[in-house]
Parts: sequence; C-alpha cells; structure tokens
Amino acid sequence: MKRFLITCCFIFFVGSSLMAQTTIKPGAGLNFTNVTGDGADATGQTGWQVGASFAFGNKFYTEPGIFYQNSSFEYTTVDSGPVTDASYHGIRIPLALGFNILGNSESSFGLRAFGGASSFIVTGTSSDFLDKDEISSPQWGVFAGAGVDISIIYIDASYQWSATNLQTDVTNIDLGNSRGFFLTAGLRF
Repeated sequence: MKRFLITCCFIFFVGSSLMAQTTIKPGAGLNFTNVTGDGADATGQTGWQVGASFAFGNKFYTEPGIFYQNSSFEYTTVDSGPVTDASYHGIRIPLALGFNILGNSESSFGLRAFGGASSFIVTGTSSDFLDKDEISSPQWGVFAGAGVDISIIYIDASYQWSATNLQTDVTNIDLGNSRGFFLTAGLRF
C-alpha cells in the first residue's frame, strides 16, 4: 500500500509539473489533535509539523505535500486512573484541491479555500502507554481549510476528520478516530 501511494504521488507530481505553474511551499506549524473514543478520557495536546507542499495551477490548483508530524494527547481511564501522556509521530501526506478566492498563485495577496484527503503513516511513539504496533497505519482522513498569502509568506488553517480508528485493537479501550486543527505558516517560491 505504501509503494502504491508513493507511486501515485510521483506520477501526480511529474504530470502536474509538466502542465501547470508550480509553487513550492516549505512550512512548519502546530496541530491540536483530539480523539472521539468511549471508555476513556483523552484530551488533545499541542503537536507540531514540518514539511513542504507543491501547488500546481493558478486560479484552481492541486497541492500535494509531505509533512513530518508529531501528535499527542493526555489520557485518563474511566475509573480516574493515572494520567498518561501519549504521543505518536509519522509522515502525513495531504492532497488538496483549492481555489484562489482573491488573487492567484502570482498575486502579492491572496485568499484561498481548499479541501482534500490525507494519509498518515505512523513511524513511532514517544510514550510507554502507546506502542507503534497498536496504532493503525496508514490512517486516512479528509480535511477542509483556508489560507492567506501575503507576498512570499503563507498561512494555512485546516480541520481534519480521520476516517480510520486510531488503534488496531479496541477490546480494552477504544480511543476512536482523531480530529485535528492544523495551523501552518511558511514561504512560497
């Protein structure tokens, strides 16, 4: 599945770059992830991401990207057991379709709306509570958002709904799906 996803992204990058204007957008930002499961109280904590995306097009555009992401949440059991911080990290691959509401890819000011799908491939965890093998990978999701371009600076805000359960085994505790707010800023070339 990973090979198929990488091959599709490569074909998309090459095909799109031959037909449209390309904007490279390195960036970094914060994410606020929460979970929807029952049987536990899990509260999202602040995480981060760093990576780049590539916008192809002018008024309408496609924007695939790749980001290294760290997400975390605080977990307490139903019987008020110990509080545990759970953290996991991996590669997030979003694919957005967007529309420049004001301006276009060459404007010094622009306002954009976008949406799309993403895949998150887990590479590890940073807690004793959560093991890498217990987390579903890849995790699939959909997102919607808006962005502002000012000269060579961009700021994107998006909300993602996961379509995949966070855990592979839900017999003891079901953390459910993740929901996340992403705020990313960077430069566009």
